[in-house]
Amino acid sequence: MSFLGRGSPVSATSLSVPKTWDDITPEWMSAALAADFPGAQVDTVGVELRDDGTNRRARLGVTYREGAGPATVFVKAADPAHKAMIRLTSGMFHEPRLFTCGVDLPLEHPAVHAALIDEADYDFVLVMEDLRARGADPRDGTRPMTVDEVTTGVRGLGRMHGKYWGERVLREPALGWLEPFVTWEGMQAAPLPVALERLGDDAPAEVLSLGIDELIESIWKPYIRTLTTSPQTLLHGDPHIGNTYLLPSGEVGFLDWQVARRGNWSLDLGYFLQGALTVEDRRASERALLGEYRDALALPAGELPSADEIWLRYRASVAHGLTLWLVTASAGEWQRTDVSVALAQRYSFAYADLEAASALAAISG
Repeated sequence: MSFLGRGSPVSATSLSVPKTWDDITPEWMSAALAADFPGAQVDTVGVELRDDGTNRRARLGVTYREGAGPATVFVKAADPAHKAMIRLTSGMFHEPRLFTCGVDLPLEHPAVHAALIDEADYDFVLVMEDLRARGADPRDGTRPMTVDEVTTGVRGLGRMHGKYWGERVLREPALGWLEPFVTWEGMQAAPLPVALERLGDDAPAEVLSLGIDELIESIWKPYIRTLTTSPQTLLHGDPHIGNTYLLPSGEVGFLDWQVARRGNWSLDLGYFLQGALTVEDRRASERALLGEYRDALALPAGELPSADEIWLRYRASVAHGLTLWLVTASAGEWQRTDVSVALAQRYSFAYADLEAASALAAISG
């Protein structure tokens, strides 16, 4: 077991991953907050809201007998019911490692006060800021963003990608644990016809004709394999709109970093942009947004990808969003159906509009 925290780490024996949120004591929370709020001694801590999904999540209310700290914090830990699914993508410990390894993430994201990893029990816990305190508005597929809002997210991804572009991500000692983005197994069991029926009568014919084997073996896997045979960077890995929030300033932030990987930039860029906008707004603005991304990379001329290369790989990247959200919409258990269907529809139209199949053939051939 190891404790990871910024500043002065707590000893490995002083804390353990709580099995339930009721196991978090004032002493435990005082230790967890010590690095960011020195001198704060917690008086009471209690659950205000439970919000479980793939992970256990809760908002905790905190009071203090000495010093000062946040009135609420957000905590996140592994859900025993989903550990087997998380093993498929080997993503259990990536988020706590990312936020405590010391690297700079030059885009909007939640502050993480402490992280605890229990490798033996395949468990972790994160203690993070409660984003409500900054007026954050978490988004999902039923509430698309405006073009101006997406522009801030595209620029943020560009800044992060540029900072760790190419050899930089491999040379950064603090990211030595970072794995490449590779394929995983398990999605072939999805009842794809269920999702295709939910897309509606106006869904593109080239999507409605897909079978699950073609989707996984001929579209998704070939695209994912290109992520490690082309320029790589630090990836969020899962930046769909449901893993974002909007601040009152209009800035988009990214949360839920458990799929952090290294790989080609196109995955983050396409997955975010194609799902965060309405179909109409994407069609009208995506070329300009790719220009915003290219500018935000701030790379030397010799490393900067051409506008044509960005367009080509962006078109091919629909393979990822299309596959994941068709599978999710067919399962009906990981996300609300209205959320998953809305996203599956957006990626389906993007797949047809962008002629993703021909772009994929061009980069994978």
